[in-house]
Order: sequence, then structure tokens, then C-alpha cells
Amino acid sequence: MKQQTFSDIEYSGRTRITKREEFLDIMDEIIPWDEWVVLIQPYYFSGKRGRPPMGIEKMLRMYLLQIWFSLSDEGVEDAIYDSYAMRKFMGINFMSEKAPDATTLLHFRRLLEENGLGKAMFEGINRALEGAGQMMRGGTIVDATIINAPTSTKNEKKERDPEMHQTKKGNEWRFGMKVHIGVDAGSGYVTAVEATSANVHDVTMASKLIRQDDHVVYGDSGYLGIEKREEISKDSKLSQIDYRINRRPGHTYRKHTNDGQAWEKKIERQKSAVRSKVEFPFRFLKVRCGFGKTVYKGIAKNLNRAHMLFASSNLYSCARAGRNLQALIG
Repeated sequence: MKQQTFSDIEYSGRTRITKREEFLDIMDEIIPWDEWVVLIQPYYFSGKRGRPPMGIEKMLRMYLLQIWFSLSDEGVEDAIYDSYAMRKFMGINFMSEKAPDATTLLHFRRLLEENGLGKAMFEGINRALEGAGQMMRGGTIVDATIINAPTSTKNEKKERDPEMHQTKKGNEWRFGMKVHIGVDAGSGYVTAVEATSANVHDVTMASKLIRQDDHVVYGDSGYLGIEKREEISKDSKLSQIDYRINRRPGHTYRKHTNDGQAWEKKIERQKSAVRSKVEFPFRFLKVRCGFGKTVYKGIAKNLNRAHMLFASSNLYSCARAGRNLQALIG
């Protein structure tokens, strides 16, 4: 049990807690801290020279605060000093220690990005969920969302990010990248994450999101014709999957009302009802965590952030379902 400070005693008398503190309490309880620390340990600074490095768990907590609340390096440092909920999540007692500074966080973030640790943590969470019987097999939902990138050329090189491109969605031109995900059709957990520039069509990445033991795949009208693609048709397993793709709006129903039209509407509604599970991870990514716009230059760094956020999304979904991952694994 952690020793209480005067601030803890004062705040314990509140009549309600904030949504931020409630969210942080949930994540603090469900994240497998020991496993993530062990995963980072081989790549972390040895501390044989210079001053001793900050603890891995403390740096990881600071990094998670940054990506969950869409803060800059300096911004999250200030927020820890300013917010009781964040200070409590970090486990810092200001009477004996201080928060890591922005430069230390920068080095830690680059360590995660350069060694692909975001993806490793995401895959580790999925293995744990599957081992605990929380992730089903047999069906996947595929979808993609656009993450906008700055269009301004008012920078040192006078150019946009060369890895980002523009695409037209509806009547609007968008510039940035796409995040493609596969979601378990039964549980709603994210099973695969890929990233491309925005001009890459959704269907071209679908084969990388489908699991080899899937029997059915759901997708919106952007995935029409998926079964005809070479990487699908020539694969002995992928070609046997039942692809339940929604038809394009405006091309779904016949002109005159009849029983056939009602049946078509029912089929499309059932497809959409299953596909709706993909909206929660995207909402967590873009609304709760504010990742509607790229944070860094290049796709790789932003993909690492997406992996960490979707790992957090899966854990948050597990907690909201009233399950404790540590207890399930144990």
C-alpha cells in the first residue's frame, strides 16, 4: 500500500471523482505493468554511465498519459504537476521526487518507436486476451480511417510530409495517412493494425488484416470485389472465406417496393449491425485520445502510437466488460 500524502487525504474528501481520474484508475488496474516493463528492459538504458536512469514503469506511465490525452512532451510534464489524477497515476510524491522532464520522455518515446515495442505490446495483449478466452475466432471486421496530416508548407524544408498523400472522401479532399484495422467480429477487440498513406485503397490492405482461421469477413462498400483480388483468390484459405460486404448506398435496393426489397434491407442491416463493433476502437483512437491528426512526421512513428492506443482500447474494453485481465490469466 502506498503511503498517503496530504494531497491524497484532502482529495479523498471529494463528493465525486472526475472522468479523467476514473479512466486512469481503470487503466492502472488492468494494464499488465510487469509484462510491459520486462518487454522494454532489454532495450532500456543500462545506467552504467552517467546518472541513474528513470524507472521504466514511471516512464511508461508518463508516455501513456501523453498519448491518451494528446499532449506534447512539455505539456504532459506540466500536466503531471498540475493534475492530481495524473500525479496519482504516476505515483509521484513531490516531497521526495520530481516528474521526468520532457527530454527524458522524448528519448523514451524514440526507444519505443525504433524497436517496434508498440506493436510488441499490442500483440502481447492480444495473446493474453486469447489465452484467457476473451477473443473469439472465425470472423473479422475490416475497416480503415483517415488520420489528417498538416497541409502547411511553412516549415524549414518548405514541403509537406513526403510519406503522406491526399485522397478524396465524398466531396472533400483529405491529406494524411490511413489506419487499417481488423476487429474480432465476436468480441470487438482489435486484432491487426496497419498504416499507409491516405491514397492507398482500403481493399488493398485487407489480406493483412484477415486471420488464417477466419470463416467470414465483414466490410463496408469500400471492400467490394475483395474476393477477386489476386492475393485473396490465389490463397487456398483466404479464397474459401465468406465475404459479407455491404453494398454501396444508392445501389442497394430495387426501384419498386416488394418482398425482395425488404429482404435486402434486412440483410444489409444485419451486416451493418456486426460492422458497428469497429466504431468503438476508432472512437477511442480519435475522440477519447485525440488522434485525429498525425503527431509526428512519417508513418512508422504514428503507427507505433496507433498500436499503443489500440492495445489500450482492447484493455479498456475488457475492463468495461467487467473483467480483470490479470485474474483471467492467473
